[in-house]
Amino acid sequence: MKARRSGSDRYKLPVRPVRETGDRLRRYETVNEQSIQVMVHTFYGCIREHPRLGLIFKGRLDGKWEEHLPKMEAFWQSVLLKNGAYKGKPVPAHLKLKEVVSSDYGDWLSIFRPVVRELFVPALADEIIAVAERIAQSLWLATFGHAGSSPPAELTSQQSEWSGSCW
Repeated sequence: MKARRSGSDRYKLPVRPVRETGDRLRRYETVNEQSIQVMVHTFYGCIREHPRLGLIFKGRLDGKWEEHLPKMEAFWQSVLLKNGAYKGKPVPAHLKLKEVVSSDYGDWLSIFRPVVRELFVPALADEIIAVAERIAQSLWLATFGHAGSSPPAELTSQQSEWSGSCW
């Protein structure tokens, strides 16, 4: 088992050779445990800076981030690698969040999308974003939906409008 990196090294992408005709950014070309770990830690670093979502997460996770991040890594491994690493129940967990409003799911995606586009090659980023949008839609429906309702338009692909300091 590899030891986890700590501090600022955790957020650094591995150096990979870049082809002359390739993407100028060093983006992940595959999804694996390492790329998921970088995605989760980068994303939640940005979440913490968001003016609204940062406060929600701080209220729930202040002092508990070291417990939460491995759960999120396991969740995304289960979703993207289909390895069964996550054993939790996301819908009941989100139903407990009474401070969450409908638009928060769109804000979550407006941060997630650019993080994923920055970390992964475009075609893979689009696949991951599509999965995240389905999850956000499902959680929105469970939280705010009713018979015949449709998730808001911001829960489907579009460029981020959030101008936070992460990107």
